[in-house]
Amino acid sequence: MKLDRAISVALKAYIFMALLLVFAPILTSFVFSFDANKFAAIPWGGFSTQWYTEAFADPDVAKGFRNTVIVAVASSVLATLIGFTAAYTDYRYEFFGKKAYLALAFVPPTIPVIILGLAMLVFQARVDLSGGLHSIVIAHVVYSIPFAMALIRLRLSQMNKDMEAAAWNLGASQWRALSDVIIPFTLPAILSALFLTMAVSFDEYAIAWFVSGFNETLPVRILMLLQREVSPKVNAIGSLVFIISMTLVMLAQIVFLVRAPGSGKAKGS
Repeated sequence: MKLDRAISVALKAYIFMALLLVFAPILTSFVFSFDANKFAAIPWGGFSTQWYTEAFADPDVAKGFRNTVIVAVASSVLATLIGFTAAYTDYRYEFFGKKAYLALAFVPPTIPVIILGLAMLVFQARVDLSGGLHSIVIAHVVYSIPFAMALIRLRLSQMNKDMEAAAWNLGASQWRALSDVIIPFTLPAILSALFLTMAVSFDEYAIAWFVSGFNETLPVRILMLLQREVSPKVNAIGSLVFIISMTLVMLAQIVFLVRAPGSGKAKGS
């Protein structure tokens, strides 16, 4: 018993240290984003929102934030729609090459983002699609689809396939069964995928840096600021991006855990 307790304490301590190592730099940046001093230093110079005011008074930062929101919303909607259709295809149909289809569907997140960004730049330049907000949307959709597909496919795996077949036997068309059975059951996963892919897009900078041209997103603007100067505005902008991204991720997690209509019946069948 003492050994088990010691192992439990050691594991908890390890997890705590790992989380501390991950979040300490972020917490430090957040704290110093409210520091009145121009340069981060101890002792703290006092509470001030000056750097947030200056950041959003910067027209390039404001434009970057607007671009980021547009890209995140557009890419999340498209990625979730495509992810749903891909997940449903995997769930409902058996076909030749299905394993290859699934393997290819989950390839983008496994590719280093630098390589993926460069590949997207070359491809979009060849088809005359580079240098605009639509370029970032396309690239982020490609990168985000596997996340949406995985969440929705996981939800579908909890569903009894006979529920859809029963709807067909009762006279529903395939579209009616899809809208009245499949979509209500997977709605928590669909919303979760929407929030998660939005967070992925909002926080992503490497791919956007390659394909954005002069249409910078907020993470790309942070990178540009860091290359020019060490400014407290970077702490303010970075803190805002982190808070928004974490909020979206937490919403995705909360929504995904919502019990879908008929899930109890599906499990008990």
